[in-house]
Amino acid sequence: MNIEQIYTGCLAQGAYYITSEGEAAIVDPLREVQPYIDRANKDGVKIKYIFETHFHADFVSGHLDLSRKTGASIIYGPTAKPEFDAITAKDGQEFRIGSVTLKALHTPGHTMESTTYLLIDEQGKEHAIFSGDTLFLGDVGRPDLAQKADNLSKEDLAGMLYDSLMNKIIPLSDDIIVYPAHGAGSACGKNMLKETVDTLGHQKATNYALNQPDKQSFVKAVTDGLLPPPAYFPLNVALNKKGYSSFDDVLNRGLTALSTEEFETIAESTGALVIDTRSAGAFAKAFIPQSINIGIDGDFAPWVGTLVVDVKQPLLLVSDPGTVEEVVTRLSRVGFDNIAGHLKGGFEAWLKAGKEVDSIQQIDADELNRKYSPSAKIIDVRKESEFDDGHIQNATNKPLANINDWINKIDPFQHFYLHCAGGYRSMMAASILQARGYRNFTEVKGGFSTISQTNIPTTNDK
Repeated sequence: MNIEQIYTGCLAQGAYYITSEGEAAIVDPLREVQPYIDRANKDGVKIKYIFETHFHADFVSGHLDLSRKTGASIIYGPTAKPEFDAITAKDGQEFRIGSVTLKALHTPGHTMESTTYLLIDEQGKEHAIFSGDTLFLGDVGRPDLAQKADNLSKEDLAGMLYDSLMNKIIPLSDDIIVYPAHGAGSACGKNMLKETVDTLGHQKATNYALNQPDKQSFVKAVTDGLLPPPAYFPLNVALNKKGYSSFDDVLNRGLTALSTEEFETIAESTGALVIDTRSAGAFAKAFIPQSINIGIDGDFAPWVGTLVVDVKQPLLLVSDPGTVEEVVTRLSRVGFDNIAGHLKGGFEAWLKAGKEVDSIQQIDADELNRKYSPSAKIIDVRKESEFDDGHIQNATNKPLANINDWINKIDPFQHFYLHCAGGYRSMMAASILQARGYRNFTEVKGGFSTISQTNIPTTNDK
């Protein structure tokens, strides 16, 4: 028996590759499935099952493409109603992979169909759980993603999650290994650890959610402080439940190289959103007017899903040469499949063609230090928790994730300084502001990490 965690940092997502005696199973595969197939071919094993812990909201699973290409059966837990061929397991149903067994434990709460898979090894010993979004390390799954048809409140789901954990997970042995679907950075929980594997015993001892004195306390603890889920979550659930385009087709469209003239024509005729995936520093100096900067060297896909409201909106890409395939792959992981192509030769081709460009007004922290006065208007786009840990005195906290809510409340005539922690998020905000006509701001390079090294007064008062 072999178990391999395949962790994708930009999504904070864990897929799992399990092999035994010539057979394999994949748990919660990513959208691009060829790496799983290549690995199975290399190991000389046949992929027999694809286990889905639930209908994922934060990414589009590769279950359909992987099933089509390998013939493997897709397994969901009880109450799931996928609109494609799949096995809906009964609670306690077992599936054999070589000489090991995966047992479905229905654990509703994060979603109604959420299921934990218990791995029983060759000796019949309960060895590990693939807990999906039911149990994370340091946390549990958010209980506020109920589908409208379920007509359930977050408190209803949190109560179900408590029962699932107490009745199905807690009774298991302490030495069982926990393999969750996500780690720190995922929007599917609020208190996840950076570690991605642990023992159940350690989680019983340290996980705040597992140490509440009763159901009522548990419900309050797991529902307090939940930020609104990203807008793309329900759309990804629908894709995972109903089906989607083949990743190969999406990739082929995205790899279409467009001349500057073709690129410009498509942008003007379709209203496509231009996403520039270069670094914040490169973008600030010059970019295609109206384009949005979301750098590939960061949490690219989750930020696209958070900031771009419509997954069906046509997209045009401006990327550094050699990065386009990675960009398209990451977009497809969160359901952004309508990619019209990319600018051939990247932004340099646009410059060489003599096309119009725009730029972002910037200063560094030292210059801000020289210009700063208590009356200066400062907008800090970090998360509320980061802001509470320390910020410029009199700064206003407007988290980037909520920009579509607060942007129209900005006074277009009052100048302000804009920053985040290091510049990645503030450049996203700057590009959106400028695309919508705001030019009354200056972005601070290096963000709060450099501001905090100056004499600009800071505080952690809320």
